Amino acid sequence: MEHNLAVGLDIGTTKIVAMIGRRNEYGKLEILGIGKSKSLGVHRGVVNNITQTIQSIQQAVQEAEATAELKIEEVTVGIAGQHIRSLQHSDYITRPNSETVIDEDDIDRLINQVHKLVMLPGEEIIHVLPQEFKVDGQAEIKEPIGMYGGRLEANFHVVVGQVSSIRNIGRCVQSSGLNLEGITLEPLASANAVLSQEEKEAGVALIDIGGGTTDLAIFRDGIIRHTAVIPFGGNVITEDIKEGCSIIEKQAELLKIKFGSAWPGENKDNEIVSIPGLRGREPKEITLKNLSRIIHARVVEIVEQVFAEIKNYGHEEQKKKLIAGIVLTGGGSQLKHLKQLVEYITGMDTRIGYPNEHLAGDSDADVTSPLYATAVGLVLDGLKRKERKKVEQQEQEVYEEQIKDEAVSEEEIEKPVKERKSFLDKLTERVKDFLDNAE
Repeated sequence: MEHNLAVGLDIGTTKIVAMIGRRNEYGKLEILGIGKSKSLGVHRGVVNNITQTIQSIQQAVQEAEATAELKIEEVTVGIAGQHIRSLQHSDYITRPNSETVIDEDDIDRLINQVHKLVMLPGEEIIHVLPQEFKVDGQAEIKEPIGMYGGRLEANFHVVVGQVSSIRNIGRCVQSSGLNLEGITLEPLASANAVLSQEEKEAGVALIDIGGGTTDLAIFRDGIIRHTAVIPFGGNVITEDIKEGCSIIEKQAELLKIKFGSAWPGENKDNEIVSIPGLRGREPKEITLKNLSRIIHARVVEIVEQVFAEIKNYGHEEQKKKLIAGIVLTGGGSQLKHLKQLVEYITGMDTRIGYPNEHLAGDSDADVTSPLYATAVGLVLDGLKRKERKKVEQQEQEVYEEQIKDEAVSEEEIEKPVKERKSFLDKLTERVKDFLDNAE
């Protein structure tokens, strides 16, 4: 596969999306192919049937390959699901020599120390995100590299997940005949696709309402501050409609999409939808008012849980206020009047997030739907990874050239700068090793 292409694979509860993209000459993302299939083996973001998930992945990938007329070999995949939780943690190191300045290695040492935190059985740290540093007690330092100091401490946002769930995703990808190029946290991928840098600076909560889970990511001062996965999504709304109106799931889903609203006041009492009965039975009549009541009750529950997480982060403190409010994305964000309901419950400014922040101007309308926010984010992530590798390779080559050409003295040779590996890169490597040795 060309080095300027990347493929995102979003393994969701309702659908699996494979998306192929590359950067155009303006640095924007151009989508070359997209494939989606019904996701059968995933429940609340967690794979519970390997065989079915593999079939769904292959179907989505084949469709994307057909539209792009390319062969897909490696993918960047997202992880979410009900097993993800996050915590805040502070840690410090004492430096052996405070006469030298703080460098990458010090930060690595500090981060690796956080990695030794004791987790629940079967859990593993996925992400360690430094929030702010303190050097010798001086607080609110964003970048400590190059400073003098003996004691380096930091607050961390630590994201934890279940190893087995992550390995199962790796397994599905590998058994579908694909290479795992990278693993990313889905709320982060969606955030990259729909949020602007200004919003991340001002403070914003991204709520991605999927089929099985609702993901939350909070940014402030350009740094991710809080993540959470709430184990409800659009599917529980459909489930409620199915139970409340005694109809089958397919009809409930269509009702929700076509006539559903999160605000019951909208509908008149006499608005009625007639639904064909099952084989030879009378059709059913359902009032839209009733439909909206059912949806409203469940949506309020989801939004309140998310809002509790936002308060949990500390939104009510002046220093942590989220000025840009809330951005809703994901398939569930397309529910009519949801924006008004969220504003009503939270009192925060709300907009619907379309993944067009980085897309080329001539992208198809369906790609810019909130449904594809995660997939677009995963493609962006894959491209970033490839660009980083390319830069590292070039620096390595320059370095080797200089060594061969011995006229330059040792001191003058610039060593290639190794970028600090993010936890997800390390995690990807661990999952790969595990899969290679598991055969």
